[in-house]
Amino acid sequence: MSQEESRMRITVLTVPECPNAPLAVERVTAALAGRSAAVELVEVLDQAQATELGMTGSPTVLLDGVDPFAPAGAVPSISCRLYREADGAVSGAPSVAALRAALDGAGLPETAVPGDCCEAAALDANALEADALDTDVLDTDALDAVGRGGQGRRAPAQRGLRAVQQAVLRHFAATGAAPEPDVLEPVAAAAGRSAVEVLDELAREDFLTLDAHGRIAAAYPFSAAPTRHRVRIADGAEVWSMCAIDALGIPAMLGRDVVISSTDPVTGDPVTVTTDGGTPVWEPAGAVVFVGQRPGGGPAAAVCCDALNFFTGGTTARAWADEHPEVPGHIVGQARAEEIATRTFGPLLAP
Repeated sequence: MSQEESRMRITVLTVPECPNAPLAVERVTAALAGRSAAVELVEVLDQAQATELGMTGSPTVLLDGVDPFAPAGAVPSISCRLYREADGAVSGAPSVAALRAALDGAGLPETAVPGDCCEAAALDANALEADALDTDVLDTDALDAVGRGGQGRRAPAQRGLRAVQQAVLRHFAATGAAPEPDVLEPVAAAAGRSAVEVLDELAREDFLTLDAHGRIAAAYPFSAAPTRHRVRIADGAEVWSMCAIDALGIPAMLGRDVVISSTDPVTGDPVTVTTDGGTPVWEPAGAVVFVGQRPGGGPAAAVCCDALNFFTGGTTARAWADEHPEVPGHIVGQARAEEIATRTFGPLLAP
């Protein structure tokens, strides 16, 4: 048997854009600690594929095809999966200690095979710039942290959800502000519901957030309150976005050019992104985005929106990450950030 054939294969099964996939990969990497393994990311698109591959929620980690964390009676599922840690806390991925114990139990050698350490799932600066999402063997991939656990940000067409969501988004784009519920009544009435009913359901499913008075506080990608990220829409309004990825998603969603104005959280220096004919120009040229998410789950506004920011470069992004170890995440390059934004927000106004 060749050295390659004898290596353990670690498979991270995830639905597309699962916000906990980066955390799972990060912890697998930490648990390996230089030991040799072939790490692959496999996107599971439907229930049938989950059944075939043995995914019991996203993310699922398999060691040579076996899920060491599967509870008794677990059934295949494409839902979001949570893991209970030794201290009772709940997280979106197995802990490093649990993964290390599972690797030891599966017989993974304690030391790396000579010559193979660079092929293990090591996170380095170049890998963090990788654009390929469906690579067979994963070096690393900064996946979307804003896509509702892989379910996407476009509301279902049923029960007036999509129609009201799209009315809210168009109102934001035209006026820079959230619509009052009474403005949405005719749209909700077409589905036989009240605006309050539809807005409450949209909030429960994290398509938007409401304040204590039932008014719209945010409708991803827009914020009704000032944030670090200001977006000027060509032939439209000036709006606030919830995060850096949301700001980048606005031109993809509207099909219009924008000027995004933000600041580096570490230095306060400006970061701008200007699109011209759909082509973005970043200033400074070395600007990056940190994509992070606090463990534990919850609406994007609470767990990740303030952790997805523009930085003038990798140095300040790494400094911010070092200062916030409670927010696991990745630095992504410009092309990757734009791709995440387009995939997340591009379809929102489609019929």
